[in-house]
Amino acid sequence: MTQHVPLLIGGKMLRSETQQWIPVTDPATQEVIAQAPCATVEEVDLAVATAKKAFETWKETPVSERARLMLRYQDLLKQHHDEIATILAKETGKTFDDAKGDVWRGIEVVEHACNIASLSMGETVENVARKIDCYSYTQPLGVCAGITPFNFPAMIPLWMFPMAIACGNTFVLKPSEQDPLTPMRLAELFQEAGAPDGLLQVIHGGKEQVDQLLHHPDVPAISFVGSVAVGEHIYRTGTANMKRVQAFAGAKNHMVIMPDAQKQHVINNLVGASVGAGGQRCMAISVAVFVGESRNWVPELREALAQVRPGRWDDPKAGFGPLINPQSKERVLRFIQEGKDAGANCVLDGSDCVVEGAPDGNWVGPTLFTGVTPDMSIYREEIFGPVLVVMEVDTLEEAISLINANPYGNGTSLFTASGAAARKYQHEIQVGQVGINVPVPVPLPFFSFTGWRKSFYGDQHAYGKQAVRFYTETKTVTARWFEDDIAGGPNMTIQLK
Repeated sequence: MTQHVPLLIGGKMLRSETQQWIPVTDPATQEVIAQAPCATVEEVDLAVATAKKAFETWKETPVSERARLMLRYQDLLKQHHDEIATILAKETGKTFDDAKGDVWRGIEVVEHACNIASLSMGETVENVARKIDCYSYTQPLGVCAGITPFNFPAMIPLWMFPMAIACGNTFVLKPSEQDPLTPMRLAELFQEAGAPDGLLQVIHGGKEQVDQLLHHPDVPAISFVGSVAVGEHIYRTGTANMKRVQAFAGAKNHMVIMPDAQKQHVINNLVGASVGAGGQRCMAISVAVFVGESRNWVPELREALAQVRPGRWDDPKAGFGPLINPQSKERVLRFIQEGKDAGANCVLDGSDCVVEGAPDGNWVGPTLFTGVTPDMSIYREEIFGPVLVVMEVDTLEEAISLINANPYGNGTSLFTASGAAARKYQHEIQVGQVGINVPVPVPLPFFSFTGWRKSFYGDQHAYGKQAVRFYTETKTVTARWFEDDIAGGPNMTIQLK
């Protein structure tokens, strides 16, 4: 019998009363492995109401107890690391090693949440005026919500609800309907760690359920990771409803290669960063910018990419897995054809990729284009597949100008042996996350994930110190305690005396 994915409301796993179910398929075979519900209006309202009621007691819970919950949770996640990775690999198609990386990067954020007592400290100044002190507190917002994408079903939910709950909030999670089994296992372990009932609710569905959260008067904050179009909708709708919103959207990440870089390091890192996870990472390198004589390395890059082949999640020789669904495959194939039609040179074409034993999988092989210009759709738009485009420039200044003219600002990297070039690049580039000889510069959780420009809508980013600011409000107190002396009359100005 096909598994029906439950809702989590009030600490209980409940079967939805909906009449609408979404098939969850194995992207390597199209086999239906589960059915995810589109939660009813009443179920979404119940989830929010339950979280709101739980907030009344959770917000009063001492910060040390909140930290201990996160300590227990991160320990359970580590104990079940490979089990979670197996669930994740089966429903996303990721290779097992890549799935383990997905889980681990999420665990790192939970570890960071264990430090919530220090992270949430306010500030104090004595004698801001005569015998007057000023100090601030961080206080939780209430019921926060998160909408997470298919490509990181462990890491990105763990970016959100542990930090929000550690800050004293409660949380409603709406994971991707394409791979909900991994987030449900995360939620089960959170309950097992001793989370009070109602701290975390999980609902499922699509646009209707998301829009209900965006309009709900009892949800003051929304976190989202996904595409540009949806990210803009989330931001505009949420802020129009007076919500605090962080929306991580699309990307077009460039790697710049200087002639003084170590060639084999460049090729190895570029292959992994471009086609790893089938290119379905928001920080994937999709544009390689070769500067000067480094353009001579392109034939060797092509040969290295040609050696990588996709395969099933449990195939130890597979470099990456299938795309998440047939629609994603069709979209990537359309971009490949558009690149050819626009006059780019498709020097490695993965359009007709076949994987033995899995003829129905959403397979696209490594694909490489040269002769690409900025007006082509394969450069302008996020492809989200194993497609790498090559650009060639003569100077570092030209590379910087090219990237700064692109509307996205999620991540970029420079490979060089020159400290001066690195310093110039990291200072002048208008991108939020920069790698120097690091291809995918995703910050560790004690920093924040800081995409810029069209890659992010909002003003406070995920995890790190910025997450604490996003999930809390600051209250500032100005205090004076009178002694026996009598005040010398009314103060008619706004100046503290």
